[in-house]
Amino acid sequence: MVRARDKGVSGELSDERLPWDGQAYSIKRFGTTITNCDSEPVQTPGCIQGHGALLVLRPGDLTIAQVSDNSGVLLGQPPEALLGQPVGWVLGEAGSEVLRRFLAQEPVDHNPLYVLTHPGHDGAALDVTVHTIDGVVVVEFESTAHTAADGLDYFSLIKHSVARLQSTSSLQALGDAAAAEIRALTGLDRVMVYKFHEDGHGEVVAESRRSDLSPWLGLHYPAQDIPEPARELLRRTWIRPLREIGAPLSELVPLAHPDTGRPLTMTHCALRGPSLMHTEYLQNMGVTSGLTLSIRRGEQLWGLIAGHHYTGAFDLPYNMRAACELIAQIVSLQHKAAEDRDYLSHQLRFDEVRQLLVTQAVHEGSLSAMVDGTLTLLDAMDAQGAALFHEERWWRIGQTPPEDELERIADWLIKRPDFASSTQPLFVTDRLGDQLPSSPELSAVASGLLALTLSQRGQNLILWFRPETLRTIEWGGNPHDKPMIPGPNGPRLTPRRSFELFTDSVRGRSLPWQQWEIELALRFRLVVMELVISRAEELTELNADLARSNDDLDAFAYVASHDLKEPLRGMHKFAHQLADSAALADPQDAQRVEGLIRLTLRMDSLLDSLLHFSRVGRVALELEDVDLDELVHESLEMVVARRGENPNEVVVAPDLPHMRADRVRLREVFVNLLSNAFKYNDKSTVRIEIGWYPPHAVSRKPHWPPEVTQHPIFYVKDNGIGIEMRHAEQVYKMFKRLHGRDEYGGGTGAGLTIVKKLIERHGGAVWFDSEPGVGSTFYISLRLS
Repeated sequence: MVRARDKGVSGELSDERLPWDGQAYSIKRFGTTITNCDSEPVQTPGCIQGHGALLVLRPGDLTIAQVSDNSGVLLGQPPEALLGQPVGWVLGEAGSEVLRRFLAQEPVDHNPLYVLTHPGHDGAALDVTVHTIDGVVVVEFESTAHTAADGLDYFSLIKHSVARLQSTSSLQALGDAAAAEIRALTGLDRVMVYKFHEDGHGEVVAESRRSDLSPWLGLHYPAQDIPEPARELLRRTWIRPLREIGAPLSELVPLAHPDTGRPLTMTHCALRGPSLMHTEYLQNMGVTSGLTLSIRRGEQLWGLIAGHHYTGAFDLPYNMRAACELIAQIVSLQHKAAEDRDYLSHQLRFDEVRQLLVTQAVHEGSLSAMVDGTLTLLDAMDAQGAALFHEERWWRIGQTPPEDELERIADWLIKRPDFASSTQPLFVTDRLGDQLPSSPELSAVASGLLALTLSQRGQNLILWFRPETLRTIEWGGNPHDKPMIPGPNGPRLTPRRSFELFTDSVRGRSLPWQQWEIELALRFRLVVMELVISRAEELTELNADLARSNDDLDAFAYVASHDLKEPLRGMHKFAHQLADSAALADPQDAQRVEGLIRLTLRMDSLLDSLLHFSRVGRVALELEDVDLDELVHESLEMVVARRGENPNEVVVAPDLPHMRADRVRLREVFVNLLSNAFKYNDKSTVRIEIGWYPPHAVSRKPHWPPEVTQHPIFYVKDNGIGIEMRHAEQVYKMFKRLHGRDEYGGGTGAGLTIVKKLIERHGGAVWFDSEPGVGSTFYISLRLS
């Protein structure tokens, strides 16, 4: 028989260690060495709370194999007198028979049930409960201020409690009602509903308390406050009563079962001795007695209902505990229904916003209306920023990363094989920095990301952002304060003693995305995709019509200009003949004929420009690798005649890049721009600069086209007469001149129209900055490949 060997410095027994696991399983002694909460054997403590007694019986003959060492006080016989004797020595023949029939008829395996009330040795009534576990019968005797027939109508109390719980309309209301019902039923000073977060730490989400107690609602507690062994025990049981914190404990004699040599599993014992760590933890808070109930979601532990008392021992008789346990089970069952009601409430609100957003986008003809409209994507999700990639550009609202970071995030998302799949077309995280290394500045606005793709290639994306929490969590005490104290057998971990508010910033994490938010985001995606597909079909039809119209227009321009050439040549020929004939003796007639010749020449020039423009739109581009250094110098040679007699200075940036383009068409672009730079210049020295900016080397100005900084930007800068920016659109119109017909060498006004057409056919953009009298800079944005 295994017995405790000696007493520790506190006067209590020192720990026993058994060879099968090397773990201390009797932990009521202050000599126990514990350096980690997870090392406490909470299910096999080997001791019970001292207000009760416990017998371990062999199931065959109901003889006593183990007994608590306080049996002499409560049961009238010391352990050595009871070991090996039938249970009738304690219960009497009648009580023994009641117990035997009860075991045969009731489901007591892992399920403690009340059997009878036994008159204790000192006359105080003892409630007797029994259950079986691991092949033994466990009988508990509890000394309480009440008996099983205490006169309270627990059925009526529970009936009213159930009705109130079922009438709640939300998860928060259910928690509030649960705390209030348990406190009303028990009379405890404080009852809290405690929720476990994903990372294991807990939060007080509901509370009912005595009016003079300080509130703990909203306080957070570190995960290590309830270590994994304690959580595992709470997953297996519904209730844990503690009559008096710090009261003397009674040890089992012997500590191990004499037949198996193993400690008693006390998971379901109401009298189970409390964890040393848990006892000190509650004492540090001034708690004198407590009650813990589990809230489960299936097999998972969602949270707890925790009750505290601050004024001495608190009796929790069996019937009261059974009523509390039933409430905990009902709360667990109602929990899913309450969560579903919350989800439905969110869904109804979200669906209304979603419908209004889509209607707004349909009315405006673009998804961008969901960012810059009356309602925005921020109304559809609890987020601080949102970004939409649509129509080859970013649309942003709220706190979002800059566009270059959005591009990096988008590229990373699109490369993820799971993101663009049809089964999981979204990505969710509250720790973006852990997966995509980012700067603290980015974490400040984008620690949380919920991303949706509206197409497999990522042409349309919706991103919602949540910033780094930096919400200061109000911890109930410093979560890092777990001091070690000396003990007879070495240092021992003790619970933190400070329960002052302790703020601990959660770095690199955002508020987590709730499951209902993810599900509603997917529903929103389906609706938006319907709009995108519908809009794409509409645009396809419009583009087809536009292509047909452009083809018809190009064909008409070609035919018209070509067919008009023949009669125009005849008119020009006859006009020359008239001018050379002697018949025009009248000077006025001669002037008229000269005017006719000039008009035919001008019309011929206009037809040439029209014919060339139509060819620009009709002829396919012949793409090749183009050295822009060579191309620019070729263009300069072609406009040498435009340089005139005035001094001129042309500066070309070194090392212009190579790019894939139609060499002839791109040279024509530079020829036109350089011709204009020489032509529209009234300075004594003409100065022209040709250069470029690599992608992202310059910030986009307000009037520049969107997204141009993502590609190389080339420029031709002059010190000429300049252009008023109010003419920014008109200069590209066909045959539009801002000066007199014959000023600055004349011309048809088709040059910039052709430049714009050629650049757009290369997938680029052209624009300019200018100041009258100072000069102009024409920019071209082109892709390198």
